[in-house]
Amino acid sequence: MPRRRDAVVRRGIRHIGRAIAEQPGMFTLAFVASSLYGGMTVASAYVIGEVSGRVILPAFEDGATTAAALTLAAVAIVAVAVLKILGILGRRLFAGIMGYRLQADYRRRVTGQYLRLPLSWHQRHPTGQLLSNANSDVEAAWYFVAPLPFACGAVVMIGITAGALFLTDPLLALVGLVVFPLVFVVNAVYSQAMSPRMRRAQQLRAEVSEIAHESFDAALVVKTLGREDVETRRFTRRAEELRDGLVAVGRVRGLFDPMMEALPNLGTLAVLLIGAGRVAEGATDAGDLVFIAYLFTLLALPIRAIGWVLADLPRALAGFDRVTPVLDATGETRHGREVAAAGAGGAALGLGDVGFRFDGAARPTLSGVTFEIPAGRTVAVVGPTGSGKSTLAGLLVRLVDPSEGTVLLDGVDLRALREGEVSGQAAFVAQGTFLFDDTVRGNVTLGADHSDEEVWAALRVAAADDFVARLPEGLDTRVGERGATLSGGQRQRLALARAVVRRPRLLVLDDATSAVDPAVEARILDALRAADRPSTVVVVAYRQATIALADEVVWLESGRVLARGSHEQLLAEVPGYAALVHAYAQAEVAA
Repeated sequence: MPRRRDAVVRRGIRHIGRAIAEQPGMFTLAFVASSLYGGMTVASAYVIGEVSGRVILPAFEDGATTAAALTLAAVAIVAVAVLKILGILGRRLFAGIMGYRLQADYRRRVTGQYLRLPLSWHQRHPTGQLLSNANSDVEAAWYFVAPLPFACGAVVMIGITAGALFLTDPLLALVGLVVFPLVFVVNAVYSQAMSPRMRRAQQLRAEVSEIAHESFDAALVVKTLGREDVETRRFTRRAEELRDGLVAVGRVRGLFDPMMEALPNLGTLAVLLIGAGRVAEGATDAGDLVFIAYLFTLLALPIRAIGWVLADLPRALAGFDRVTPVLDATGETRHGREVAAAGAGGAALGLGDVGFRFDGAARPTLSGVTFEIPAGRTVAVVGPTGSGKSTLAGLLVRLVDPSEGTVLLDGVDLRALREGEVSGQAAFVAQGTFLFDDTVRGNVTLGADHSDEEVWAALRVAAADDFVARLPEGLDTRVGERGATLSGGQRQRLALARAVVRRPRLLVLDDATSAVDPAVEARILDALRAADRPSTVVVVAYRQATIALADEVVWLESGRVLARGSHEQLLAEVPGYAALVHAYAQAEVAA
């Protein structure tokens, strides 16, 4: 147990050092201001003691005092008070800047890491947990920074106080200062009790966030299937666990805070009890006793500042322990130094013995996939559910990397290309489209510098220009969260326009036109094949009308390419292909 307790203390000290090392300038300014406050606090006690011994007591004894003595006393008290105010303002200002800078910096680091890590990593971590890591965990990790300069200044103040006390009366100094070792003993016990409770509370915060996020995202499913009560109970159970966890934290802290506040008062009481006897014996005078007693009274707040930092350290360590795995996560997409071939034409694709297996999967999703797509061709990838079509589409734009084999863009391995080269050459449109709560223009351009003419041209290719023109404010119409004001087909066409406006040399569509009717789909594919937008197009499809427009069809089954050829050729030669296409056609007729 002592070893574990020491480990918590050591980790806490290292975490404090980390905060100071990352913001040395702001900490120095806050520390200087806090030290000024501490020095003036000691000075105020000295001034009060001097005024009591040299002005007030003689006035009682003589029945009068001088204007000069009163003026000097008032000036001394006001001067010390002004300097204390400046110290308080500087301490709070610079400590606040330090804390918010650390939070902002780590939020940027965490979200930057989210963007660097591959999709396979994201699939293993719930969205609610990731939101908690970037928000409440980062905030908790640096929450102790606000009182940190005050606590460090308090250490300086305690050092000054100890010197002043020993110079005034060594015995009373020893009596009063015995409380300071008790501060650290109490904190060691507190940290040991608080650390597991804080870790549990931070984990429950993430779980509550995760359930809320799922329920909001699945609002349509929850409402249409009448599962509101079930989701409410699920959320309530976890929220009650969080409540109980926070109550457990509060109980421990409820014991710790009064003890930290009582320790200086106990020191003051001991000083007064023993000091009164020493004054009666003539070993010290009343002014010195007032000075020492008042000084201990003033030390109550700085000692509590040390307590605030120590009280927040378990929470900070719990938050930082949850952030660190994200920052240390490996598997981020690595890039080479090659540059993609320049040109306005489509890109040539080549897959050589490509295989892919999800982490922990018993069987590979893709195995031995080998084929080439000449530049400017339109290729349809067709296969039954679970055959690996979407995984293959993701490999072509490097959403994931193959477990084995190579994916080539104009003869260059995607992994050898410089960062940004793949996204600059290729665009991907998924079946599940995502639109931001922004205007049509904002959703198409995503902040890139595209003119309205370019936006309208992309909308025409996506067969979206007609309905956008009918919107109340045209390109400036807001589409609502996730495009809530649009139909499924309209959302898909805006997502397609978002890809087309970038004039990609490779366009991969993962069943991205499933919500539009066949006539519109044919118009879109014809536009994509037009000479003024010569892209290589790979489309994951199931509709016969879509497949028939492709130059070539790749038949994928159980993660392997079993046939290639034209639509008519595969209909005649591959029974599985013919059965699947006819089944989809019959389903469309029935619908």
